[in-house]
Amino acid sequence: MARILLLTNTTGASAEVLPALGLLQHQVRILPAIGSVLVDIPEVDCLFIDARRDLTAAKSLTKLVTTTGIGCPLILITTEGGLSATNADWGFDDVILDTAGPAEVDARIRIAITKLQAMRVAADPTSGEIKSGDVVIDEKTYTAKIKGRALDLTFKEFELLKYMAQHPGRVFTRSQLLQEIWGYDYFGGTRTVDVHIRRLRSKLGPEFEAIIGTVRNVGYRFNTSPKEQDLSDQLS
Repeated sequence: MARILLLTNTTGASAEVLPALGLLQHQVRILPAIGSVLVDIPEVDCLFIDARRDLTAAKSLTKLVTTTGIGCPLILITTEGGLSATNADWGFDDVILDTAGPAEVDARIRIAITKLQAMRVAADPTSGEIKSGDVVIDEKTYTAKIKGRALDLTFKEFELLKYMAQHPGRVFTRSQLLQEIWGYDYFGGTRTVDVHIRRLRSKLGPEFEAIIGTVRNVGYRFNTSPKEQDLSDQLS
């Protein structure tokens, strides 16, 4: 259960802004969508900004939030019509339609939080551990564990798991993984990736093999939980 802050000028419950959010178990706090609230913003795990009606104001507030460094993911809520007007240079981490269902909203919150955690680990040169979901990877000892169980991985399997765990939720094509793990001078085909993914899943075991998700006609992604596998196609 995450602590959610919703910035909106709509009076009433969060169900009026993002109905699916009201159906989840997250703790939701609502504050006005004005810059002054950022002076004493509460500690939260994820921030939503209501951009359904006033995109200009939402853009200004989003940019202000990113400059203050709130330390949590920022997700923009918009309508189908407003989606085309949003731009990545605003600084938000994700954008979601106000008509999104509970499963999608929950997955996007979870993915946004785990992405930030992975970035913090990667940015800390003193940390030798990468934690993503139930997976714990120790770069110093070249060991990996799933719920405390040690995984007997080859070097390439370890590098593949480590790289994907550092980017949870991100979809990689086979060519991208081939270049990142095997290098640009590797002459083998992309089938090499499929073989290593299959072996990695086998070592993860039936309970956790879905952590390495397949995105149809695209490639693979690291899911922080096996349940996210069901959402791989529709969210990518």
